[in-house]
Amino acid sequence: MAKMVLMLVLVGLCLMAVEGKSKEKVCDKGWECSNSKFCCNETITDFFQVYQFENLFAKRNSPVAHAVGFWDFHSFITAAALYEPLGFGTTGGKQMGMKEVAAFLGHVGSKTSCGYGVATGGPLAWGLCYNHEMSPSQTYCSDDYKYPCTPGAEYYGRGALPVYWNYNYGVIGEGIKIDLLSHPEYLEQNATIAFQAAMWRWMTPMKKKQPSAHDVFVGNWKPTKNDTLNKRLPGFGATMNILYGDLVCGKGFPDDMNNIISHYQYYLDLMGVGRDYSGDNVDCSEQVPFNPSGDEKASS
Repeated sequence: MAKMVLMLVLVGLCLMAVEGKSKEKVCDKGWECSNSKFCCNETITDFFQVYQFENLFAKRNSPVAHAVGFWDFHSFITAAALYEPLGFGTTGGKQMGMKEVAAFLGHVGSKTSCGYGVATGGPLAWGLCYNHEMSPSQTYCSDDYKYPCTPGAEYYGRGALPVYWNYNYGVIGEGIKIDLLSHPEYLEQNATIAFQAAMWRWMTPMKKKQPSAHDVFVGNWKPTKNDTLNKRLPGFGATMNILYGDLVCGKGFPDDMNNIISHYQYYLDLMGVGRDYSGDNVDCSEQVPFNPSGDEKASS
C-alpha cells in the first residue's frame, strides 16, 4: 500500500513538472514585446535609446551622406518589436541584449558606411550613410524557377544588410510576408521594412540544420565535431560566416572582415559595454564557410 501511494505521488509530481513546462511563463511588455518568455527579460528600449542610436550613426544625416532623413530610431525599434518576442535583444541578461544589438548594428553600420580613413568624426561614424547600391553594375536578375524576376524590376543592393539578386528578395520577402520580389524598391523606400528584412536574416537560418546568426551569437548553438574541426565556434566571427561565407571568412584578416569587427567593437564602446566584452571567437579568419560560394543563396 505504501509503495502504491509513493508511486502515485511520484506520478503526480511528474505530471506537475510536465504541466509546468507546458505552461512556461510568458510576459507582456506592451507594443514592444508580448506573449513570450523573452519579454520577461529587459527589452531593447530598456537599454538602447534614441540618443544612443544617434551616437552610433552620428554622420548619417550629414549633407554628403546618401540617405539623409531615411534611417531613424523609430524605424529600428518598430522592426525590432517583431523579433524581440523571438529573442532578438532579449535573450539572456541585459549585457547579452546590448551585445546583440551592437553586433547586429555592427554589421549594418559596416555594410552601409561611406566612412573612410580621414572622414570627419572617423571612419566608423558613417554607418547608415546609404540605403541602396549607388552605381549598380547589373540588374542582379538570375534564372530562378521559384523566384523569377519581375519584369522591369532590378535587384541591386538595398536595405540595412544589403540584399542582392531576385532569389534573395524572394526568400526574404516570403520570410517577412512582404512581396519584395515584385517590389524590391520597398527596401530603399521604407526604413522599417529595411530593418525588418535585415533582422529576419539575422534571426533565420539560411539552410536547414544550420544555426542563425542570432543563435551563434547568443549561445543557442552547440557546434558539432565537424564544426569544431572546421574552426566554426560560437561568437561574433560565426555571424560573419553565416551572413557572408567565404566572401569574408577563411581568408586570414581581410579589410572587409576587420571593418565589420571594428564597427561592432566601436558600438560596444559607445553603448557602454566596452570592447573588452566582445566575447570569444570574434573573427572568422580560419573558419571554413557553412555555405561555400556557389552552394548558397541568401548570403549576399
